[in-house]
Order: sequence, then structure tokens, then C-alpha cells
Amino acid sequence: MKTIAIITPVFNEELSIKCFYENLVNVINANNLQAYKFSLLFSNNRSSDKTLEIIEVLHRTSKAIPVEFITLSRNFGYQGSLTASLSVSSADAYIIIDVDMEDPLYMIPKFIEKWESGYDFVYGIRDKRPENFIVQGMRKFFYRFTSLIADVDFIIDVAEFSLISNRFKNEALKTRSTFPFLRSDFAYIGFNRIGIKYSREVRRFGETHYNFFGMAKFAIAGILSSSTFPLRMLSYIGVPLAFLELVFFFVFLFTQNSFYLSINQIIFFFYIFISIPSISIYIARIYKDGIRKPTYIIDYQKSSIKIPESASD
Repeated sequence: MKTIAIITPVFNEELSIKCFYENLVNVINANNLQAYKFSLLFSNNRSSDKTLEIIEVLHRTSKAIPVEFITLSRNFGYQGSLTASLSVSSADAYIIIDVDMEDPLYMIPKFIEKWESGYDFVYGIRDKRPENFIVQGMRKFFYRFTSLIADVDFIIDVAEFSLISNRFKNEALKTRSTFPFLRSDFAYIGFNRIGIKYSREVRRFGETHYNFFGMAKFAIAGILSSSTFPLRMLSYIGVPLAFLELVFFFVFLFTQNSFYLSINQIIFFFYIFISIPSISIYIARIYKDGIRKPTYIIDYQKSSIKIPESASD
């Protein structure tokens, strides 16, 4: 019997958990997936509501699907929570899905079907989503711009909603970055992959924890993890700007017209203005990677997963 671990990060989702579990059981039963041994792992990102209490009850009482959980020592963010979950899980395949059910559970049988046909990475492509056109436009721009400047392959309109094989997971966990950007890491790995289009659904309970500033911060960090173009761009524009500076400088020498000297100074300050922030951001990332702080810390006293021997040393 093949094993499939369902990975679900949670942060203050007390209203969604029971409904998610019940619907997950219904989907498995309705699609005759009893030939697989499922498990459900909640990664509690240090919730401050009753999320952990509800998960603990499910852990003790659930029969259809075994429920396990880990709790992080603080909120390490969505990517850190996912990385922690994958690190402690053991299965033939892993399905990553959010508890808010915006990514529909009916996609699970489709993911499994493609996995059984030989794909290591089966992902959902967000074809439509219930949000205003401005936010949708910004998302589409981010994916396409990042894909354009990425150093390696980058899949557009894709988040973490996916199924990955065990060997795929093992490769993904080899990344040693202080900001794991799994959707980029997954594209980098390769192997056989396929996308399935779907329409994102409306969040059923509670409110999203993802605001505009969170999206902007995530987008910038994602670009830093996917591309060195902002650094390379300094060289691309630096050479022609340096040539222009020489031209205007010699024109100034022959004409003694201060206007050309002013243009020369504007070009110089423009280059400084765009180069210092770009270099500073990448140096900050190098510094954080260099000091090697952990991407996540699991509070094993508030987790059902037993502490591994390596963690007790």
C-alpha cells in the first residue's frame, strides 16, 4: 500500500480545520482512494487562537485519516512551516494544500492519477481566482516578470499546491537558503512534471493573513531567490551609461557649457541610486545565509511527532 502524506501549514485557522478534515475524508471516500494509506500533518506556525487545541483533538479522535502535527517555536512564515513539515514526514508522495480550501480538495485524485502515470511533480495552475482585477494583475505581472528574469526555469501562476514524490522532496530539502522559495526550488529540480489548471475558490472561514505588504515582501524575496538579474542589470546599463558620461564630459570640455556637466552628474547619481539598493539587498541575503540561522525550529513539546535523536544531541 502506497503512503501519501498531506502537508497543511496552519496559522490561526481554528474555524477551518474541522471542515477541512471532514471534506478531505469525503473526497477520499468518494473517489475510492482507500488503496492508499493517507496521513495528515498540520504544521502549526505558532497560532495564537485555538488552532492547536482543535488539532490535538483530531489527533486523538480521528480514525479515517491519522492526524499528526508539529508546532514551531515561533512564526517562521509559510515557507519555513512547509520546509519543517517536509523534513519530518516520510511517505511515497506528499500533497501540499492549504486548510482554507481555496485550493480545492477535488484536485487530489487528479494529482494522484498523474503521479501514478510517472510524474514526480504534479502542480495546480491557478487559472482563475476570486479577487479584484488589480490584485490579479499584480500577481500575473509578478509571475511573468520573475519568469522573464529568472536564472533557471520558473513556472508561472503556480504556488505550493501540488503533489511531489519522495525523491523529489529529498532534492528540495537540499536547498540551504535562509528564505526557502519552494515554488522556485521545485521548478529548479526538474524530473517529470505536469500542471493541471483549476479555479481557486472563495475562502470559507476566517480571513486571509496575507495583505498587500506581505505580498510585496514575498515577491521581492522570491525574485532574490530566483534571479541575479538585478545585479547583472548593473553591468548591462553601466557600460552604456559610462560611455554617455564620457561623451558629455568631452562635449563640456569643448563647449564649456555647464548644461552638459549637469547631465553627466545626473547620469552618475542615477546609476548610484539604482546600484546601491540592489547590491545592498543581495549582500543582506548573503549575510543571512552566512550566519546560518535555522529556517525553522520545532517545539517538540507541543507536537505529536517525537523528537528525533539528532535533535536531542
